[in-house]
Amino acid sequence: MPQKISEEMLEELYRLFAEIDNPDDFRLLLDDLCTYKEIEQMAGRIAAAKLFMEGKTYNQVIEATNISSATLSRVSRCVQRGAGYRKFLSKAGNKDEN
Repeated sequence: MPQKISEEMLEELYRLFAEIDNPDDFRLLLDDLCTYKEIEQMAGRIAAAKLFMEGKTYNQVIEATNISSATLSRVSRCVQRGAGYRKFLSKAGNKDEN
């Protein structure tokens, strides 16, 4: 019987992510945790969120990222109402400028 994912397991995952302090180490962990396709999909979502934050339209984002309209709708909703994309993509943008 498959094991249920508990809140404690999720918290352990979040703590693990929080301990990573450089892109190379994060890459190592993602390579072990995810398939290449899953990593590509996450990268596409981040690219789509950045494009939305730049004011691009749905059609422009789909053309640039080739992600599904369902995924694009979720990303759009998260950019508009969520906090994660805006918080972390804004930080990443500031680091790129330094």
